[in-house]
Amino acid sequence: MGKLALATALIVGVSFSKPAAAALPVPVKAMIDAAIASGNKQDVLAVVKIAKATNPNDLAEIDSMMADYNAKQAKIAATAQRKKQEAGFFEDWKGQGELGGFRSTGNTRNLGITGGVKLVKDAVKWRLNFRARADYERNRGRTTRDQISVTIEPNYKFSKKLYAYGLTQFERDLLQGFSARYTVSGGLGYELVKTKDVRLAVKAGPAIRITHFVGGDSKSSLAGLVGVDFDWQISDNLKLTQDAGGTWASDAQGFTSAVAIIDSESTTLTATTALDAKLIGSLSTRFSYKIEHETNPPVGRIKTDTLSRVSLVYDF
Repeated sequence: MGKLALATALIVGVSFSKPAAAALPVPVKAMIDAAIASGNKQDVLAVVKIAKATNPNDLAEIDSMMADYNAKQAKIAATAQRKKQEAGFFEDWKGQGELGGFRSTGNTRNLGITGGVKLVKDAVKWRLNFRARADYERNRGRTTRDQISVTIEPNYKFSKKLYAYGLTQFERDLLQGFSARYTVSGGLGYELVKTKDVRLAVKAGPAIRITHFVGGDSKSSLAGLVGVDFDWQISDNLKLTQDAGGTWASDAQGFTSAVAIIDSESTTLTATTALDAKLIGSLSTRFSYKIEHETNPPVGRIKTDTLSRVSLVYDF
């Protein structure tokens, strides 16, 4: 705001001191050029608005500068779009790696280690998400938590807002009594809000779930999947994310993830809230809290577990 206020003062001062027939004052033009060079579109629009209000005789020159700016921005956007279209499968991936520790409550009350990987490829017509996480703990010489989750979720974009999703997930949670659980789902998603700072999307579809229990029994069932994803870039250093439903969510960031799979016999709900604080470069620290709830766990198991995690996150 300090720079913008200074720009306003200079523009106003120069504008009232110049002859009516003179060209756009050099300081005013320099301020517009500086705003354009900053790369911040909001600053450009604000400075140009003030320049027009205080230099009504130079609207043509200001409009010419804006036309040139808009043309360059359109060219940059077209180049980025073409790059996405031409990129191969192994190009333009973004991701995170995470490693840290946790404290659990519920079926166990111990300390353990946690790790995870998240990969995203966002192309013009499709998007591919890959997530993997492992939590492990031992107490008095025996393993008390051995939990693994791997999820692959491709999206096909029908438009800027409507998309189809497919989801395949593998889970292992010996604490909850199953050695393997597979979930397959497909359906539609819709982005209700999508701006620079806020994204709100919903998705829903049928699912099939196959569970192999520790005791050797197996069960297959039809299920329903409902999801809500919410991202809010509160500031440059703070981001809040809420992903709710379905099978499955730098600078200081927060994110919340909640997942629900519902069938006639059992419902699974997972909710995670996290805050990421940037340390240096691509390295951040993450504080998170996770709740896992099974409505129909094996006999002798508690329905709800929680994990409080502290970890380091590296963006790549």
